Amino acid sequence: MPLLITNARVVTASDDYTADVYCEGETITRIASGISPVSCATGTEVIDAKGKFLFPGFIDPHVHIYLPFMGTYAKDTWETASRAALVGGTTTLIEMICPGKGDQPLEAFELWLGKAQGVSACDFSFHMGVSRWDDLAEAQLREIVSRGVRSFKVFLAYKGALGVDDRELYHALKLAKELGVVVTAHCENETLIAEKQAELLAAGHKEPKWHELSRPVAVEASGVAHLMAFAEQTGAEVYIVHTSCEEAVRAAQAGISRGVRAHIETVIPYLTLDSSYAERDGDNGFEGAKYVMSPPIRAKRHQDFLWDALRARTVETVATDHAPFDYKSQKTMGKPPESDFTKIPNGIPSVENRVDLLYTYGVTTGRIDLHTFVDAASTRAARIFGLRGKGTIAVGADADLVIYDPECRGKISAKTHHMATDYNGWEGWELKGRSSVVTVRGKVMARDGKFVGEMGHGQMVVRG
Repeated sequence: MPLLITNARVVTASDDYTADVYCEGETITRIASGISPVSCATGTEVIDAKGKFLFPGFIDPHVHIYLPFMGTYAKDTWETASRAALVGGTTTLIEMICPGKGDQPLEAFELWLGKAQGVSACDFSFHMGVSRWDDLAEAQLREIVSRGVRSFKVFLAYKGALGVDDRELYHALKLAKELGVVVTAHCENETLIAEKQAELLAAGHKEPKWHELSRPVAVEASGVAHLMAFAEQTGAEVYIVHTSCEEAVRAAQAGISRGVRAHIETVIPYLTLDSSYAERDGDNGFEGAKYVMSPPIRAKRHQDFLWDALRARTVETVATDHAPFDYKSQKTMGKPPESDFTKIPNGIPSVENRVDLLYTYGVTTGRIDLHTFVDAASTRAARIFGLRGKGTIAVGADADLVIYDPECRGKISAKTHHMATDYNGWEGWELKGRSSVVTVRGKVMARDGKFVGEMGHGQMVVRG
């Protein structure tokens, strides 16, 4: 059904104007003032967006949906996660494929693709994880790239499981340079983490609050510096995921100043939460497990620094690192009598709340402006990862649109969210603004906090 949005305040990463936007098929076909419904095709739906913003559909470039991790599996499916994303204004997700050391890349790709294809309500793509390097892995990675996956993922952490050694890192970056692929990287130091964890546990420090001390800022910064050195030698373009602290950003900037092509991502938990949340002593000292993620949530000084870096667009994107695990049945794997923070599944469910949190605690507080908001949550990811037709409002672009109501007021609650988890890390937080109408390629998928679309509407985006 064709769609006409009238009286919209159109805001992109660079523009701000009032216009009507007409969508036919799956794309935007007209942008002008005073488009008459009479001039549109029969059956056109007309939505008056007066008093509201019209943003390009938001893109989350870092999510985990199907995720075997620490002896369990992430709670969301593509059905629940894509529905939650759309209600929250996100129209495209890029999922991390995370094969184990012994897995074949092509089999992993088909497995992850099969979980999303025909199920997801929003559009999607993948970062292909590289966990080993040999002739077979290289050949299969080439094939996966030829099928439209134009980014890799490497872990400089999780020793013996997902992490790559320096030889594997070097060859993955060389192949990426050859193929024009961006390498996304989790930057820490697996050996330092393993030794710090062992020392803390031996000293009897087993509660969730010790997680951050096992992965201090120096460990993350050293991982970033390590990646920068390898990127400099290979010429590969890299993207540092979930940057949590000032020291890591500084290490990235040092590489960029030497000519390394690098991009910096942060995630919404680091902008809104601080280390005190992981230190909460409710539930006999275990409540902080809700906030265990890696790298850890840092002290507030890092939060303030990241907002400043985002405003300056030094930090280019805001993602989620959505990794949904239940508190009562999964996070408790590290609860007494075992009492071992290293057994707590890492991650905070957040794919539904990213856009509203960024708008409420970024735009309305004056920390960032509307253009930075759109750029960081949509446009920049589209450009970095080759999501053609996404991240902007222009004739010929995909009709992925968000009519956003800045006057709406609400509160976050696990009782009402669409994610599959039994808790929300921002329980009770107030929101100023909400997506009123969300479309994916011209089809209305969400209205006023409710999913109204069809499961399976989402398509894999073949990236260039």
